[in-house]
Amino acid sequence: MSDQVSAEIRSNVPSPFCGIASDDLQIQVSGLSVRVVANGDAVTTPAFELPADALKPRVAGVECSLDEACARAAELISRSHGPVFSGFGTDVNDTRAALSLIDRCRGVFDQKRAEPSLRNLLVVADSGWMATTLGEVKNRADVLVVFGTDIEDGFPRFFERFVWNRETLFGQDPAAREVIYIGREPGGRAAYAPDGRAPWVLPCPPESWPDVAAALTALARGARLQANEIGGLAIGDLQKVVDRLKHASYSVVAWAAGQLDFPNADLTVQQLCQLVVVLNETTRSGVLPLGGQNGDKTAAQVCAWQTGYPTRVSFARGYPEFDPFLFGTDRLLASGEADLLVWVASLSTLPPPVTDVPTIVIARSGMRCEREPEVFIPVGTPGIDHAGHAYRCDSVVALPLYKLRESGLPSAQAVLQGIENALDAL
Repeated sequence: MSDQVSAEIRSNVPSPFCGIASDDLQIQVSGLSVRVVANGDAVTTPAFELPADALKPRVAGVECSLDEACARAAELISRSHGPVFSGFGTDVNDTRAALSLIDRCRGVFDQKRAEPSLRNLLVVADSGWMATTLGEVKNRADVLVVFGTDIEDGFPRFFERFVWNRETLFGQDPAAREVIYIGREPGGRAAYAPDGRAPWVLPCPPESWPDVAAALTALARGARLQANEIGGLAIGDLQKVVDRLKHASYSVVAWAAGQLDFPNADLTVQQLCQLVVVLNETTRSGVLPLGGQNGDKTAAQVCAWQTGYPTRVSFARGYPEFDPFLFGTDRLLASGEADLLVWVASLSTLPPPVTDVPTIVIARSGMRCEREPEVFIPVGTPGIDHAGHAYRCDSVVALPLYKLRESGLPSAQAVLQGIENALDAL
């Protein structure tokens, strides 16, 4: 009964976990307990409700003070000749503090889930793209093509918030929008229109997706293909997709790079981007790369501000260098070039890899490590234990995050700054 009396309901709570920055959650807070009572989904609800079951730092598995843990972490870093910092489900301030420490000790900044974002990054660096935003989708789009992706799997509320929304700024009827799936079939019914109208689905195996993307671009350019089908899809159906895009007022081509998991997937992304470039010769169109859950986009944004590169940056020479292959965490650990792993994740619960090198974990309480690290420092979660800012997947909006409870956990920013101060004292 006392828990019910002391429970507090918070409305319009933003989520740093979902990538699309849902900001209408209703949260019940009672002591350390956090429960999503309205507008949650399969991504946000378990992320908010993860129990905070570790409140004290540990060194070699033994609880200790925060100062002792920071001192031990600083000692390990000072002895390291090749530290790699990875994980990075973090908010803005946590990432800035991490980059300061990495610069100080000439380490490497990487993200465990960098591979999907690199599929997009390589295209941007090579040929650029014409990208749109979630706001433009919500207010302008009339045709949405989803390529090789089940949006509901990673972004359960995307259609609710940005496709079948009730109102738009410019008087468009969202219920009249058309949705086309190419490659994967939708995993549920979120893509169905409010009147029950199903999306047009053109399923084909992943190994054919590069050819299908290239065919769409070629057809948009007016080429005549010497084939009747590609990947089991009739050329006539692909032509119908292109014709619909050409007659749209504002079309959007969306994908989640994490679901395009095959060799040279960046070339498929590049073909989709070229398709949109061709469409913009006569109408309006934009690409919408989806991703950025659990602070991944935020960490990449901050690293790009500070260094000019969003991920896989080495400070070993005293200045930032980018290499998507050389500075990957797995390669550095496997080759023996890294002699220390520092895992930072104040939003994500993704655990560090098991490795023989000493490991320092600075992570949200509730993370489970397969092997006890040399140093484990539990930290507060931005948007739950302290205020912060996180970027959504389209990179244009930094959402304010609010403190919901009193846990006594320090922020990752404070811990990283404490380690840097301890380094200065050595």
